[in-house]
Amino acid sequence: MLIDSHCHLNYASLGEDVPGVLARARSAGVGGFLAISCRESEWDGVIAIADAHPDVWASVGIHPHEADEHPDTDAATLIAAAARPRVIAIGETGLDYYYDKSDRGRQQTSFRSHIQAARATGLPLIVHTRDAEADTLALLKEAGDGPLTGVIHCFTASQSFADEALALGFYISLSGIVTFKNARELQEVAKTIPANRLLVETDSPYLAPVPMRGKTCEPAFVAHTARFLAQLRGVDEAELAATTSANFHSLFAKARA
Repeated sequence: MLIDSHCHLNYASLGEDVPGVLARARSAGVGGFLAISCRESEWDGVIAIADAHPDVWASVGIHPHEADEHPDTDAATLIAAAARPRVIAIGETGLDYYYDKSDRGRQQTSFRSHIQAARATGLPLIVHTRDAEADTLALLKEAGDGPLTGVIHCFTASQSFADEALALGFYISLSGIVTFKNARELQEVAKTIPANRLLVETDSPYLAPVPMRGKTCEPAFVAHTARFLAQLRGVDEAELAATTSANFHSLFAKARA
């Protein structure tokens, strides 16, 4: 069974029919879901979805686009929220210099708070980075109390960034973007990711993979991304599903509890 390691089940296009969305995904061979939060007002709703479905887990975090709107969401706030039983990750968090929807300094402060919370709780960090490779790596490399691990989600960065993230102990998660015709460079990077560090995701309701482009993305569509990746990497689909699912449970150890 596959696991969708990053989906937004609370967003309107999916949240109106969560049972149906999950049922379609399960029929497509998806056996687990990590529901991601991007702002503090979402936390209770996302956790409620996880509480209601044994194959769904939740994260707590502030997306870099939302950093300006959450000046008081510090590490202590994240640590307290992460104590809920179905919360298995901190994030998504990170830096986005492409859209610059929040002040870059504010993004960095928020990212540091999430890193501190991840270290304190021992939970993995879910990292969003766009046009911010150098600063993302710099913050991840800063000294702190406690080990740090996590995943670079919806990976679209360079080979050198992938190599450095892997050296830090991070996993790489690929979304439907890797199936796009104009994603040749990303496809080359995808071939190099060690099998034991690879995850798959939808980032639904966004980024529907080929052949579902133009449709609202659902967790069921992770099967298309996995199929493409298996062919790209020259492995059996069942092998890729088993490997990425094992990787998910290795990284998000709390999901095994």
